[in-house]
Amino acid sequence: MGMVAGGAAAATAAPAPQTEPPAPYNFNGIIRDGQTPLEGVEITVTGNGVDETVATGADGRWVVGVPAQGTYTVSIDTSTLPEGVTLRDPSFESRELEVSTSTSVGVLFPFGPPAAGGGGDGGTDGEATPAPGAEPGAGAGAGATSNDFGSQVLARLISGLGFGLLLALAAIGITLIFGTTGVNNFAHGELLTFGGIIFYFTTTIANWPVWSAIIVTLLASAAFGWFHDWGIFKPLRRRRVGLVQVLIVTIGLSIALRYFFQFLIGGGIEGLSVDRGAVVQVGPVAMTTSNIVSTLIAIVVLAAVGWFLTRTRIGKATRAVSDNASLAAASGIDVDRVIRIVWVLAGVLTGGAGILYTYFIGANIKWDMGFTILLLLFAGVTLGGLGSAFGALVGAVFIGIVTELSTLFLAPDLRYAVALLVLILVLLFRPQGILGRKERIG
Repeated sequence: MGMVAGGAAAATAAPAPQTEPPAPYNFNGIIRDGQTPLEGVEITVTGNGVDETVATGADGRWVVGVPAQGTYTVSIDTSTLPEGVTLRDPSFESRELEVSTSTSVGVLFPFGPPAAGGGGDGGTDGEATPAPGAEPGAGAGAGATSNDFGSQVLARLISGLGFGLLLALAAIGITLIFGTTGVNNFAHGELLTFGGIIFYFTTTIANWPVWSAIIVTLLASAAFGWFHDWGIFKPLRRRRVGLVQVLIVTIGLSIALRYFFQFLIGGGIEGLSVDRGAVVQVGPVAMTTSNIVSTLIAIVVLAAVGWFLTRTRIGKATRAVSDNASLAAASGIDVDRVIRIVWVLAGVLTGGAGILYTYFIGANIKWDMGFTILLLLFAGVTLGGLGSAFGALVGAVFIGIVTELSTLFLAPDLRYAVALLVLILVLLFRPQGILGRKERIG
């Protein structure tokens, strides 16, 4: 439900019943002239039985709730803009926007001189930016249903936690592979994309039941991880190829797989025919059922991985190989077998993360979605401490939360850069990472 500010609007708006359920979708934004929030600017949303006008608050924020997916007309009343502030493009005064996969859609109203007269000093180039975390198509894990800053922070925290847990599933695969082989696999993002693509084909193209599609995707991801070691990395180990050369191989493999995926599904964004479930209201935060389920599944799987590594013989052997492969081999541990199991486990975890991540970005699949978050995965692993599975979990959750919270103050496009800047700052003071061990060199 949109918050109405301003005396005239408040006088004509009928009070909403206390039992009225929250709107499952919304349009929102922040109206600013440069860095100055504009209060009292009126925004109108019409369509599908909705005809609501709201005014921006003191922080320039506005939000209008809508009951269903569909196409709506979003308009700005230019007569309510301060003197000297005009739209850069008059066609942006009123335009049609669609609510589809995202629960929240951010709306832009760029201000400034007309484009035809650009290039001079003619005035402030202000703009109205989307509300944090609500850029179109982002499919954020959680969204606030009011303009209150505290609600926005809570929504970003919840979304960041969910995002961090999804990153952790894939990041643990990276750290297990690095710990047992010493290889930083730059094709790891494609393991995540592979899981999403198999899930897309089984659910949307083949129209299989969701649970059957999940089982097939996990099995295919396990086989894909096994093939990585059997077909590429074990032969390289046998030939004692140096780590730099192996690193170059992983980069080349990443490029080859990425463009093969583009050949399979095209260069656009494909939607999955999987219901994301109803929108659930928890206090001032609205979340889809699928986001809640994804977060809970991630927690259960991460707990199971922790149990596997600490309580089972294979898990203990994995840790032994990670600590000292030569000593583990001398103790009777089949190092190649352990490494093969690690690759299979990494494939399952990362393929499962690909399934869950498609929900986080709005039940969509894109050919390079794993590559776009690869640096975040490495940031989580490095921040937590290379070779530490628990460190990868802590680092990934930290990166996820920082990434989402940064959208409260910066444009969403900059959020990944903020996470990497935090990584640099932490490593300047603690090079081994948060939970990494200091190692003596020489």
